[in-house]
Amino acid sequence: MADTCKNCGETITHNFCAGCGQKKFKRIDAGYVKDEMQYSVLHMNKGFFYSVKKLIVNPGKTAREYIDGNRVNHYKPILLAFVIAGIATFTSFKGLGLSAILQRYYAEQQLSSAFSNDMVTVLQGWNAFIMLGLIPFFALTTWLAFKKFGHNYFEHMVLNAYFMAYYTLISIVLIYPILFFVRDVPSTFVSISQMSILLAPALLLWFFRGFYPEKRMSSIAVNLAATFTLLILGFLILMTLFVLGAVVYAMITGPESLEYIKQNSN
Repeated sequence: MADTCKNCGETITHNFCAGCGQKKFKRIDAGYVKDEMQYSVLHMNKGFFYSVKKLIVNPGKTAREYIDGNRVNHYKPILLAFVIAGIATFTSFKGLGLSAILQRYYAEQQLSSAFSNDMVTVLQGWNAFIMLGLIPFFALTTWLAFKKFGHNYFEHMVLNAYFMAYYTLISIVLIYPILFFVRDVPSTFVSISQMSILLAPALLLWFFRGFYPEKRMSSIAVNLAATFTLLILGFLILMTLFVLGAVVYAMITGPESLEYIKQNSN
């Protein structure tokens, strides 16, 4: 039976309004709440785990399919990256005890300070947001490097969200179990964590090979080399700005700022 849309006034002949997309009116009752809860759970199960499975099998192809319009079964890519980063943060700090490990490492290396302790606290509470905030920066580097391949900057944001989710998944599955067994040796723990970044070039090559199956591997490799060059350049610029900011801050606040970053004496 036809109904009138409560949002735009169009006549609804099916479950959704053809004018604005709003669902056909249904009075809120026990059945409505039950349907909504089932939808939320099923959407999480179907969308999230479907996207995770597709990422593990072929991450580049998954990102390309989404950008090309095959989106109905997928979890939103930026939200996907955020959720997986949150899972990784919870696992590393609660499961592995990363906060205590880093504090022990800083103490062993005589790097412990109020500043380093605050950095650990920030990472523990805001790591997922920090990772999400890096996506626009990474997208800029891949967009500039792969610009001639035709995808715009915002498509590269989606692409990088997928890669970040993929890289984090691989870290959880492959790196975290190793870290678990060496968590009592902070120096080894930190060394393995740092070395795990070496996975990035191989994972990026695999990712972009799946994203651009029509392109030659040599062409993809050249553009990835340009991406890493831009990343290093961007990192150096950010570090320079950070140092300049620290100098200006120290000049304004005086000796107190030096005490903040000064190593604690043992």
